[in-house]
Amino acid sequence: MRRQIIVILLSLFYFALPSAWGADRGALFKVTANGHTMHLYGTMHVGVPEFYPLEPRIAQAVAGASVLALEIDAGRDPAGMAKAIGQHGLNAPGTSLYRAMTPQLKGRLEKVLGRARIEPAAITGFRPWLVATMLALAEYGAQGYRPDLAVDVHLAQLACKGGVPVTELESVDSQLALFSAMPEAMQVRMLEEVVGMIEEGRQAAEVRQVVDAWSSADKAGLDAIAQRIEEDQTVSGRFLQKVLLEERNAKMAEKIAQMLAQKNNSVAAVGVLHLVGKTSVPA
Repeated sequence: MRRQIIVILLSLFYFALPSAWGADRGALFKVTANGHTMHLYGTMHVGVPEFYPLEPRIAQAVAGASVLALEIDAGRDPAGMAKAIGQHGLNAPGTSLYRAMTPQLKGRLEKVLGRARIEPAAITGFRPWLVATMLALAEYGAQGYRPDLAVDVHLAQLACKGGVPVTELESVDSQLALFSAMPEAMQVRMLEEVVGMIEEGRQAAEVRQVVDAWSSADKAGLDAIAQRIEEDQTVSGRFLQKVLLEERNAKMAEKIAQMLAQKNNSVAAVGVLHLVGKTSVPA
């Protein structure tokens, strides 16, 4: 089960204005400062074979890059991933996932777990945020999207073939710590909201909306998703906007700006939702 969770979580998680939006898929910006140039690309953390090959200008930018920066390099440190999951995603021995949960929510959760082919008995020691994340990502899997075909993974493979060094803008530990810092009651509420979205079919619909917008480089569609996230007042919506996007965007933008100042012909690739909205990395 630990190995299964690692695979699931791998899908997880300027000095000048960027140029006009452009890409066949995702979002692509070109940024310049002090004689240096960087390509900033919006990715998906899951994929299907039909995503590839990526358009030539993206593949060529990576092949000729001085460095490729990703949120995390998913294949770099499996042992570190397992350690971070144990630290941030598992309860203390003897502490049950269900201890702060009503019987009604437990029953609903077990039905949704069954649909996702996750054995309820296998996750009783997990923290609620981890189960919520597993269920949300399982909705991608149900529609055929795979973490091993993620765009980030593909870019790392292209860089490896070309001898381009890969660096990380974050760490697995720092990403998972954002979730584990939530109070337990907030985690349970987030889990309940995810269960409700799955029951109503909204989670699956949002999966399709995000993937469709990325697949066609639909700026209007991605802007609409960003607007919806900004207006979402649920616990999970506020956490996504304030912590997973705003807080991380500021830190990633600082590191990307530092890289632009130091390196020429670099590439930074992050999840596409980090590149849209009022508090995006480009903004």
